[in-house]
Amino acid sequence: MEQSITKAEAEQLIANMVESLLHKAIKELVQANELRLKELSVIERVIRVEEELKSLREIPEVRFEAFQREMNIGFGAIGKRFSSVQWMIGIFVGVPALIIALA
Repeated sequence: MEQSITKAEAEQLIANMVESLLHKAIKELVQANELRLKELSVIERVIRVEEELKSLREIPEVRFEAFQREMNIGFGAIGKRFSSVQWMIGIFVGVPALIIALA
């Protein structure tokens, strides 16, 4: 017994096979692209973390420089006060000493 298929049945069979193969190919392509998307996401996160670490390393340098400037200003003010105190001591000790020496 010979089985013969009609042209419509052959076309339907071929269409089903093509659809099945195309569906499988699209599924594989989507899976591959999802994997690439995850890899790109991880790479972007790594880049962001590296940038954050770089900025965190720069912050102590900026804070240290600002701290140094503030210390220099503070020490300058202390130096002026110390000079004032030295002059006052010189005047309050020197004038009575001079008066005692002359008397």
